[in-house]
Amino acid sequence: MNKTRYKFLIDLCLWTLATPVAYLLRLDGLVQGAGDILTITLMFLPFKAGIIYYIGYHTHSWHKVGVRDLFMLIVGTGLVSLLGVIWAVGMSGILFLPFSVPFIEGLVALSVLGFTRLACRIRHERKEEKVYRRSGQVKRVLIAGAGGAGTMLAREMMRHPESGLTPVGYLDDHKGKHSRLLVGIPVLGDLKDLPAVVKKNHIDEVLIAMPSESGEVIRSMARMARDAKVRHRTMPPLHELINGNVAISQIRDVDVEDLLRRKPVQLDISAISGYLNNRVIMVTGAGGSIGAEIIRQIAIFHPKHIVLLGRGENSIYSFQQEILQSFPDLAHSTVINDIKDYDSLRHTFETFRPDVVFHAAAHKHVPLMEANPEQAIYNNVGGTRNLTDLSLEFSVDHFVNISSDKAVNPTSIMGASKRVCEHVVRSAASKARNNQTFVSVRFGNVLGSRGSVIPLFKDQIKRGGPITITHPDMTRYFMTIPEASRLVLQSGGQAQNGMVYVLDMGEPVKITDLAKDLIVLSGLEPDVDIEVKFKGIRPGEKLFEELLTAEEGTTATHHEKIFSARKNGFKEEQFDFLLSNLFEAAASNDRERINEALRAIIPTYLKDQKEKKVG
Repeated sequence: MNKTRYKFLIDLCLWTLATPVAYLLRLDGLVQGAGDILTITLMFLPFKAGIIYYIGYHTHSWHKVGVRDLFMLIVGTGLVSLLGVIWAVGMSGILFLPFSVPFIEGLVALSVLGFTRLACRIRHERKEEKVYRRSGQVKRVLIAGAGGAGTMLAREMMRHPESGLTPVGYLDDHKGKHSRLLVGIPVLGDLKDLPAVVKKNHIDEVLIAMPSESGEVIRSMARMARDAKVRHRTMPPLHELINGNVAISQIRDVDVEDLLRRKPVQLDISAISGYLNNRVIMVTGAGGSIGAEIIRQIAIFHPKHIVLLGRGENSIYSFQQEILQSFPDLAHSTVINDIKDYDSLRHTFETFRPDVVFHAAAHKHVPLMEANPEQAIYNNVGGTRNLTDLSLEFSVDHFVNISSDKAVNPTSIMGASKRVCEHVVRSAASKARNNQTFVSVRFGNVLGSRGSVIPLFKDQIKRGGPITITHPDMTRYFMTIPEASRLVLQSGGQAQNGMVYVLDMGEPVKITDLAKDLIVLSGLEPDVDIEVKFKGIRPGEKLFEELLTAEEGTTATHHEKIFSARKNGFKEEQFDFLLSNLFEAAASNDRERINEALRAIIPTYLKDQKEKKVG
């Protein structure tokens, strides 16, 4: 006899016995009307068998029984009780069936069937736990954070003893939770008590289950765990949790992104949905880190169609495969195109007629653009002008240009080209119709984006060092890719034509501190295992970045993380002439002519960083 038939018979027998037990409880143990009791018991039998078979109680895993299984038991026993009440009314005076018996029978059946499953699960989990304990694979775990994520994580560990993790307790700064049991696990103290709790309870591992906490808190917990010489891992931030659900498989080592994490950005969903829902949206640079993440964020707002436009076929192909897997119902098209190619770009606009354009395509590497200044002008400035001209012609409602903090008081060709891009967008805004909006969004470095400092440092650590930094005092602003992308979407919905929006980047971070954190997180010691070397500032680089020019200042918007620059030095009456001069200079491949043309548009642009007063 296989297991399902065995479980079917057990359920049927226990449920059948529930009827005479209900009579005994109703009659205080007295036996009367035995014939009627037997008749009623047999009448219930086929209905109970049918429900067991139809709902599939015998196919459920008793080892992994959960709330859903309990709910299904309530449904089945409730149906039989309802049938019993109907019989009690219909057969009054014919058979001895008090109204209370069906209710008592339902409670008895639910208790017996539920207890059988629970006992089976407990026995199975204890058996597996003993096996793992004998093998020495079970680790005593302390969970930092007794909120929703922490309790879900504890429940998952108890549900999956094969993971080899046994929750011993929580730490949480909420005093009301202290000494309480949450899913049977005690809260042992504050977060700062970690070293003492680890020592007292022989903890093998600390799991940081605070996905919405700031990087400062994560850094503190990681440091205390490291000092206590205990392994520590973490849950990813909220935006990485699928549907907000916590799983053991999501536990990972603390990464440098966790140490720079900020409180989750709260979005005005109605403002974003208003201009994205059921619209045709084009994203340039769709294969890049920012472009791809913008598309992921857009997908949840149910656009009519998304055009993935990019120059690199491999990156576009790779991201399209992700789209097909993660968003199979998302209507989209892939277009391999260069934004410098006006004719091909015009054909794309004619074909798809986009309502919204997010412009993320750009050359962004400072040293490479210093070596190839004309390409920064052709691609960044020329490509942006092509897009804005076509957006005006084809009545695009919203155009959002991705800019950079390097555009402020630029000292590099790349930064200067991005500042000119802001002016190009501002120029388009001055020519826009009443229902059109052209804006730029300015932010700093994005953690984990291609070509950013974090992947470079990780690669240098893998190779045994050294980590190379240009200057010990160099600082940069950082945000995560999802955070930056969400705020870009929010900025697009601000509907203030011609604005340059500045994102709240928090406090700037010293690159040296970032490098040392990364070395420590790799289980190594700075300047002992991995050397930190300073090689000097490269051409065009700044010691620190700025988000505003001295004359701009900011104005608050409807969103606490987004500000608008009050003015940005845009010379509207001369701009077309100055722009023509810039393209002529780029065509000459004359570096000094390019620099002079850029200075004519951006008076604060200084090619030689020695001329720039820093700090």
